[in-house]
Amino acid sequence: MSTRLIELIENLKPCRIALIGDLMVDRYFYGEANRLSPDAPVPVLHYKREDCRLGGAGRVAADLAALGASVRVVSVIGSDDTGALLRRLLAETGAQCDGVLQTTDRPTTAKVRLVGLAQDRHPQQMMRLDYEATEPLSAEMCGRILDRLAVALDGADVLCIEDYNKGLLPPEVCKAAIDMARRRNIPVLVDPARIEDYSKYSGASAITPNRTEAEVASGLPTQKPEQYQACAERLLTTLDLDAAILTLDKHGAYLASRDGVRRWLKTKERNVYDVAGAGDMVLSVLAIARASGADWTDSLALANVAGGLEVERFGSVPVTRQEITQELLSDAREQLGKQRPLHQLLIELQRHRASGRKIVFTNGCFDLIHLGHVKYFQFAKHQGDLLVVGVNTDASIRRLKGDKRPIISEIDRLGVLEELQSIDYLVPFEQDTPLELIRAIRPDVLVKGADYADQEIVGADLVRGWGGRVALAPLIDGRSTSTVIQRILQAYVS
Repeated sequence: MSTRLIELIENLKPCRIALIGDLMVDRYFYGEANRLSPDAPVPVLHYKREDCRLGGAGRVAADLAALGASVRVVSVIGSDDTGALLRRLLAETGAQCDGVLQTTDRPTTAKVRLVGLAQDRHPQQMMRLDYEATEPLSAEMCGRILDRLAVALDGADVLCIEDYNKGLLPPEVCKAAIDMARRRNIPVLVDPARIEDYSKYSGASAITPNRTEAEVASGLPTQKPEQYQACAERLLTTLDLDAAILTLDKHGAYLASRDGVRRWLKTKERNVYDVAGAGDMVLSVLAIARASGADWTDSLALANVAGGLEVERFGSVPVTRQEITQELLSDAREQLGKQRPLHQLLIELQRHRASGRKIVFTNGCFDLIHLGHVKYFQFAKHQGDLLVVGVNTDASIRRLKGDKRPIISEIDRLGVLEELQSIDYLVPFEQDTPLELIRAIRPDVLVKGADYADQEIVGADLVRGWGGRVALAPLIDGRSTSTVIQRILQAYVS
């Protein structure tokens, strides 16, 4: 699955997304919270700094832009300073804001969070203050919104609807938006509000409610895996969708599609730091993947990965393609192990390089692994981001060291090296020298032991020629394979 998803994200097309939804500003006031007020038993926050980010549909716009999409936003904001800030933040993402209207009869929605810092621990949200109006827009404003949406849909690949139930998307607007898009054969993806009546989303391509939202809308529980299908199917059929997707926080997501797919896509265990923005990220990746022609299963699998990365960071911070690719490459190493044939290794290294990672290479026989080897690999890994280790095959070792070596077979040596955390990739080679391997891999750093200081290092000129460097690892006295063999002979051979 990981390798297929890597190909998917590498081939995402430059798509155009129309986005309608409730825009917000997330404001974070950070301060030290090391004492209680003398006036009341409440923490005192000593102000340190402020951070402003896009929230709601703005968060989706930022996520889409970070993934390379062209975004046209349709919404309403207040004629206030927060509205001006929001428009500026949107413009910084590259989103087109011509469809964002201003009104004097409501404030721009803002969520102000007081975040406490104490004794170098992770920031903790202490309180949230909301500025908002949730009354439906006037009929005149609804008409203007739909006019702007018609313009935004011109040439769009997907329409995303981000509904926080703040008055922008009453049933008449939501239904008209879906009808307008479907008449143009534009798929519609909806991140729905937490409301009981989902009829206004009827006819959309897909909806992505979280567990709580799905239960409220369907009247069915989703607390156990065996309950997921019934809930998703009810939404699928009653709303005439192409796909119903339940996002299930740490339990991944469940997909029910019109073409018969019923699948629970699990996610790997995460260190959940902040769930804010995970649903927005899922919607964004789904939209881009579907616009690129991916099926529902692969689109959701990719969105699952991106949503998982989002919850590991504080606040809403967009996840990039490069971060998703790195996560998928990490998953692939877990699934496939570290050993690669050269042709497959080169493909994966190219992806790492595209993300700006530096490749370190070293090579050797690594017979009878000992502390000297472990320290050597640790040194090598610290020279860059990824460590690739070329390992001599049994045949090449016999040519180099004679018929009595290796002591440990190639299969066993590679198996032991697999378990060393410092090593990212292992590639066996048959040649007497690693020159051709170095030429193919083109490492940024070539590592050899300090005992090579006065010798010509194979491949050093090549590496320096393309701008790389050579690093010599310090030796540990008395730690070598020859020394280990000699001690064994002394101990057991009379």
